[in-house]
Amino acid sequence: MGFTVKQECPQCGAPIELDETDHLLQCPYCDTRSFLFTPNYFRYALPHKTEGKEMIYAPYLRFKGNVFYCRGLNVGHRIVDITHVGLPLKGLPSSLGLRPQTLKMRFVTPDTGGSFLKFSLKATDILKSAARLPGNSSAPFYHRAYIGETLSLIYLPLYAEGDRLYDAVLDRPLTRLPEGRETLASAMEKKPTRGLCFISTLCPQCGWNLTGERDSVVLTCGNCDTAWQAVGGKLSRVKLLVATDPKRDTVYLPFWKTSTHVTGVEIRSFADFIRITNQPRVVGKEWEVEPMSFWCPAFKIRPKIFLNLSRQLTVSQRHFQTEETIPKQRLYPVTLPQDEAAQSMKITLAGSTLNKKNVLPRLPRVGFEVKDTHLVYLPFSDMGHEMVHPDMRISINKNALRYGRQL
Repeated sequence: MGFTVKQECPQCGAPIELDETDHLLQCPYCDTRSFLFTPNYFRYALPHKTEGKEMIYAPYLRFKGNVFYCRGLNVGHRIVDITHVGLPLKGLPSSLGLRPQTLKMRFVTPDTGGSFLKFSLKATDILKSAARLPGNSSAPFYHRAYIGETLSLIYLPLYAEGDRLYDAVLDRPLTRLPEGRETLASAMEKKPTRGLCFISTLCPQCGWNLTGERDSVVLTCGNCDTAWQAVGGKLSRVKLLVATDPKRDTVYLPFWKTSTHVTGVEIRSFADFIRITNQPRVVGKEWEVEPMSFWCPAFKIRPKIFLNLSRQLTVSQRHFQTEETIPKQRLYPVTLPQDEAAQSMKITLAGSTLNKKNVLPRLPRVGFEVKDTHLVYLPFSDMGHEMVHPDMRISINKNALRYGRQL
C-alpha cells in the first residue's frame, strides 16, 4: 500500500497532497509544475499532536519493490513491502504498521524542528531479512537484485519525559531509557542540511513546457523532441528512439536498451550471447559483429512480467525502424529510472539462459561495461483488455500495467 504526503506549492504556498510514487508536482491553484528531487532518498515524518515537547525522530526504512534472486539452478522473484526500525533501541516498534497509510506525512526539510536519531543498522541486512527467500536454503546463492524499488526513510516522532520515551503520535509511553538521556544524545545525527529540491519543468534546450505524468521519472519535450531525467539536482538529457506506427489506437510503451560488454562469461556480441545462453537458434554471421544489448521495461510491473519482457526483447534483439521524433499518440509514462536498467542485466542474463548450470554459478564474477543506453518507445495496439505488439507476439494485460503504477 502507498501513502499520502502533504506539501505546499513552492510558488503560491497552496496545500497539495502527493502519492508516494509521485515525482511531478502540479499546483491546482497557480498551475505551477515542479519535478521533485532529493540527492539520495526521500525523508518523511509522521505527524504528531503533542504540543510543547521537543521532538526526537526515530528512523524507519521504507522499502517497496521487486526482489529478484538466483539460488541453485532457479531464478526467482517476489514483491516486498516493509517498514523496519533503523536503530537498535529497545522498546521501539519493529515496524510502523499501517501508520504511513492512515496518516498524512510531510517531507523532512532543514526547517523541521526537533532532533534526529541516526539510521545505524545496515539497510542491506534489513532487506535480506525481509526478502526471506523460499526454497532450499542449502542451495548455493549466486545473486540478488532490487529493481523498481521505492526506498525512503520515515521518521516516527518521539519525546523524552523523565526516564521514559513516549510515542508522540499516540502520546503514550514506549520504553524506559536504560541509561537516561545520554543514550539518546550519543545516537543523534545532524539535522539534514539538504532536503527536497524543486526542479523547473521547462525544457533546458528550448524552454518549452516538459510533459509527463505524476509518477514519471522522465519528462519529454514535444517541441524539440527531447527527453530529460533528474540527475544531481538538474535535468539531464536522455537518448531517445521511437519505433513509429501511424495507427490511431497506438500506445507507446517505454523500454531501456543498454549496450554493454559482459565480462566473466565474455559476451562481446549478440552471437556470444546466443551461444552462452544456449538458445535454439542458428547464429547468423552478422551477429558476430552486432553489439550486445540488454532490454528491460522502463515502467514498473509485476516481477514475473518484467522478467518475461526483458527476456523476450533481449533474446529476439529485434531491429526497429526508429526516429528521434516524439509521436503525437499516447506515451506511457517512464516510471523505472535508467540506473535500474543496469541492475536488471544480470537477472536477464540468468533468466535467458537455458542451461543454467553453466552460467548461474559464474554470476558472482559477471560484470558489465556499459557502452550506451537509450530510451526506446515501442508501439503497442490497444485491444481493450491488453496492449499487443503483433510483430513480436507480445501482449501485456492492462490491469498488470495499472497495478504496476502502484509498486
